[in-house]
Amino acid sequence: MITLDAIRTPIAADLEAFEEFIRSRFSSEGKLLSEMISHVLSSRGKGIRPIITMLCSALVSDVNNREWVEGERNCSKRTYLGAMMVEMLHTASLIHDDVIDNADTRRGRPSANALWQSRNAVVLGDYILARTMSIGMDSAQYDLVSHIVGSVATLCEGEILQSQHAADKDTTRQDYFEIIYKKTASLISISASAGAVSVKAPRQDVEQMRRFGEALGMAFQIQDDILDYSRSAQTGKPTNNDLREGKITLPLIEVLEKCSPAEKLQLLDKLSQCKEDEAAVDFLQGVVEATGGTAMAARTMQTYIDRATSILAKYPDSPYRTALVNLCAFVAERDK
Repeated sequence: MITLDAIRTPIAADLEAFEEFIRSRFSSEGKLLSEMISHVLSSRGKGIRPIITMLCSALVSDVNNREWVEGERNCSKRTYLGAMMVEMLHTASLIHDDVIDNADTRRGRPSANALWQSRNAVVLGDYILARTMSIGMDSAQYDLVSHIVGSVATLCEGEILQSQHAADKDTTRQDYFEIIYKKTASLISISASAGAVSVKAPRQDVEQMRRFGEALGMAFQIQDDILDYSRSAQTGKPTNNDLREGKITLPLIEVLEKCSPAEKLQLLDKLSQCKEDEAAVDFLQGVVEATGGTAMAARTMQTYIDRATSILAKYPDSPYRTALVNLCAFVAERDK
């Protein structure tokens, strides 16, 4: 099993410097806000997005033509800025997601809304979003900032679209792919292309990294949705949570598309009961497993992984390309 530590190796020194870069820019004199920010920064999780930004910047820059030296930094502060912006935009969106979902935990730790109530959590998410934009504008790196900020509206569109279809229980395959692009893949795509923009790479490389990130992001979300149906998944959140929230994701879509009209109505009726009835949750989870919904979804996920790795194959061999290829494998194999 490929580990994130191995993937981080070519940029380990940069990631260490990046942590200080973030913390020095997100501080507050107010006691409560300072406590809230400290909690959020220490609960950020894997840091997939800044890893992608840094590795992609190195992949397409002149750093890729030099021999890698352990302990040496390979990313500029401009790349750190891009990585910080995508990471903190993602962080703000998760805080708001937890308020919307009334979630008490995030990655095994109390969520901001559980600790400080929803009102304060919403303001915290807004503060992080505003502070991120302010740092970006103060940097005067306008090309990089403008490349990233458009993703905020896309994230919001995805959230509204998902809520609409969850309420109507009418999510089609096409709807699902649009939702996961907007909610997840768009920001991972921007994370990758921002790495290329940060080193002023040619437009062709920016586009290649955008396509790479989009494919990886689609695979990441599909795998997340598969894991929600796995009782052994170590995701840090309850399994079958999507069912309880009325969300129709790819494993269930695979089943619904092969059902008769009567069977589809029965399954959708069970989905409507999932919020209040654990027996309905267990029933649908069992049906998806028994009819191969997760296996079929996994095959779709693999097509996106293959698309991502085929883009990387166009670049010369290097520690950065190897790390990104390994990241693709990590996304496909992860159980949390």
